Amino acid sequence: MTDLSHFDPNGASNPNNNIFGLPFSEEDARLVILPIPWEVTVSYNAGTARAADHIFKASMQVDLFDADCKEAWKQGFHMRSPDRKILLKSDYLRKEAELYIDYTSKGEIVEKNNFMCKSLKEINEGGVYLNNWVYEHTRQLLQQGKLVGLLGGDHSTPLGYFKAIAEKHPDFGILQIDAHCDLRKAYENFKYSHASIMYNALTEIPALSKLVQVGVRDYCQEEWDYLQANKDRVVTFFDKDIKEKLFEGETWKKIADEIVEQLPQQVYVSFDIDGLDPKLCPNTGTPVPGGFEAAHIFYLLKRVIQSGRTIIGFDLSEVGVGDIEWDANVGARVLWKLCNLLTASNS
Repeated sequence: MTDLSHFDPNGASNPNNNIFGLPFSEEDARLVILPIPWEVTVSYNAGTARAADHIFKASMQVDLFDADCKEAWKQGFHMRSPDRKILLKSDYLRKEAELYIDYTSKGEIVEKNNFMCKSLKEINEGGVYLNNWVYEHTRQLLQQGKLVGLLGGDHSTPLGYFKAIAEKHPDFGILQIDAHCDLRKAYENFKYSHASIMYNALTEIPALSKLVQVGVRDYCQEEWDYLQANKDRVVTFFDKDIKEKLFEGETWKKIADEIVEQLPQQVYVSFDIDGLDPKLCPNTGTPVPGGFEAAHIFYLLKRVIQSGRTIIGFDLSEVGVGDIEWDANVGARVLWKLCNLLTASNS
């Protein structure tokens, strides 16, 4: 057990401690944050592979008191160091992906270029490798009785965690906070693209009984057709529809409760930071006008718990890296709230 007798939660954070300045080892922590430094298939801005280090630094400025989850942190939060092997593999494959995307965007035929064929094969094999790596590490943590939060990286990173948590919870739903549907099939020919995470989850994980998407405001015809064909399993609350209800006088409480009603008992939260207003995440991979204040989502998650449902895990992805550490600052506070809510929901 970690000795907290000399730890001052009101004082300045000690950077020699772990995330949020907390003094917990992985062994003593109830919740372990697994950073995944991976962004191979990002299709616009890069940088999220290095978000964990920036969020760690920014977390030292987060006050530990949370009025909604008082002293949840005392159960212990610990973040592992990003695996450098994963980061190096991501950097290498990212360069190949950039060349491939540039080549195909000009209408060139992949089959006519042996180098591009080789790159596509390596990138897709890299996705399989990453999924298996995440699955093994999250499965081991779950078997140890840990609560697990995954910190991306791009939004392709949690698929292996979805599979691990499905073994523990054979009927669960995902609450997806996102500007995008992420329901494209093999976007840009990358099977495990960040834009395909939810398509892959629904295709490969039978235990995933419901996907509830909130804040979507950028999607293609293929994704719209998928939504129309899978209404029994996917419910999407589009940003436009939510805003119109708010403009016409409906309360966020009513809308939030309508969202919660669509969820099963066990809820996994998949939080792409671009679900927020881009003023809060200007350097995210694919920013889109619109979105939420952080308080909207924190209230929604609070209503999930108040409904009697259980949050069983989370991922936070697509936090960008910029010259000013605003993205990391917001990301650290979102991560803090997710850690508190996951712990409180399993007390």
